[in-house]
Amino acid sequence: MVEMKPRFMVLLFLCGLSALFLACLAFPSVKEAGYTPGTYDGTGSGYRGPIHVRVQVSSAGIEDIAIISHQESNFPGLVAMEELLEQTLETGETDIDAISGATYSSSGFLQAVENALEKAFVTVK
Repeated sequence: MVEMKPRFMVLLFLCGLSALFLACLAFPSVKEAGYTPGTYDGTGSGYRGPIHVRVQVSSAGIEDIAIISHQESNFPGLVAMEELLEQTLETGETDIDAISGATYSSSGFLQAVENALEKAFVTVK
């Protein structure tokens, strides 16, 4: 077994801690963001055409999402979007894996939600 010197172990720990801190700064979660409360529409590009959603947000985050219009098939497109809608509401995040077999529909839905959230995002000047 290789022995590590205490200073080296502390250095490794601090490097890991700083990398974790920088990762958190680089990728803020939707839950941590600040929003102007209201209802915002967003659009994304699905497999068969545009996907329109309406997102209701509070200052704390996403409260509700409605799929307004789309041209996706019921299966797998709409089923995938409904699953992602539930996951987004549960987690408050849009960084969710696409549904297998409905990648374009999934990406379009998440893009539409993110588009709506961009309109709600509070910028500090």
